[in-house]
Amino acid sequence: MEKHTRILSGLLILILGMLACASPLGEGGDEPSSPDQVATIVAGTLQALTSVVPDAPTGTPVPTGILPHSIYFLGRDGATGLMQVFRIERDGVTQRQITAEPVKVDTYDVSLLDGSVAYTSNNQLLLINADGSGRRLLVEGGPVDVNNPILNSLTNPVFSPNAQTIAYGQGGLNLYNLSTGASNRVLETIGTDPFSGLPAPSVLYFPEKYSPDGTKILVTTAIPNSDGISAGIYFPAADSFVQISGAENSATCCGEPNWSLDSSALLAASPSVGIFGSGLWRVDAVTGAAVTLLPSEAGGGNFNLAEEPYLAPDGQLYFFFATASAPEGFIDNAPLQIVRSAPDGVSGRMILRPDTYALLNEALWSPDAGFVVIAIAPDASTYAGGRAEVTYLDGRPSVVLTPFALNMKWGP
Repeated sequence: MEKHTRILSGLLILILGMLACASPLGEGGDEPSSPDQVATIVAGTLQALTSVVPDAPTGTPVPTGILPHSIYFLGRDGATGLMQVFRIERDGVTQRQITAEPVKVDTYDVSLLDGSVAYTSNNQLLLINADGSGRRLLVEGGPVDVNNPILNSLTNPVFSPNAQTIAYGQGGLNLYNLSTGASNRVLETIGTDPFSGLPAPSVLYFPEKYSPDGTKILVTTAIPNSDGISAGIYFPAADSFVQISGAENSATCCGEPNWSLDSSALLAASPSVGIFGSGLWRVDAVTGAAVTLLPSEAGGGNFNLAEEPYLAPDGQLYFFFATASAPEGFIDNAPLQIVRSAPDGVSGRMILRPDTYALLNEALWSPDAGFVVIAIAPDASTYAGGRAEVTYLDGRPSVVLTPFALNMKWGP
């Protein structure tokens, strides 16, 4: 997960009209392509890639090593410099490029069943097999309106746990049925401008992640041309939506909350003081009510800074934490340490490693919380992604996986 304030800044830029053109790192010079041009170029590129990285023979054992599952991420194609989807195998060494689009990949998600990838590029929703074969177009977003790109920009594909549905954003929240090929818009973005009477976006919806049991979807919501940004929970079976509320000034938006394993709650945290307060919160996944676990103010002029909470199978809460002062009224890039506590974030809290992490952009916890894969920025001006390394909680030396990874996700 990327830092809350950095995601927020990027999302506000999207709302102001850059959603279809900007990526967290910028791509400068990407030219739009027609669907036919894209298909032709991709077919040739994938054929070339296949000759370089052949499929594993039938019956070849799955590589074993330091990772419990493969890790997917966005990285730059060495030949084109464009952002594409890559995978690190379980041995922690082998890397494979999955996509080869002629324009950058913007957003993506991974099926936990078979490792296939749903992704957006050139305002299209596409699906590709885990080995990079079988690329197919699911949704054609059409040309983006340069004057009002949020009207039809396509973004944020999210697989359901059973891999039967892909939620995505375009004109609202949409659910794509992979069995039937039908797409259903369940939350509508477009309203009516009260002055002109013309169609205009009223609330933007960005799906972030399904709950582990598949019954809920965490959704970021935003009001265009304002600083109104928050989050809610959509219930597909009931076709209902609840806004996350309570815990004033909490940072319970922008994809930051993490689901509890039983899908009953969301844990959210913020290590920054500025637009939102810092702290740690728990959100009831039925009512959307947020409760403060660690308030922003720690006393004595200091603030509680927390990030990347994970409620592990052992019942303990793992997260990054520190207290710091804010003499200038804001805090960012504060050095954090890995801690473990009871689910309340306070009881029995202890530091697990002496190391500090001041440029943490992402953290991907291992399922058993035995280690965490972190992305460390090379400098304070890099707002997303970074050097990916396995950080063990038992004191073993860290292991670097790749020099740069963005938006890391576990695969099957």
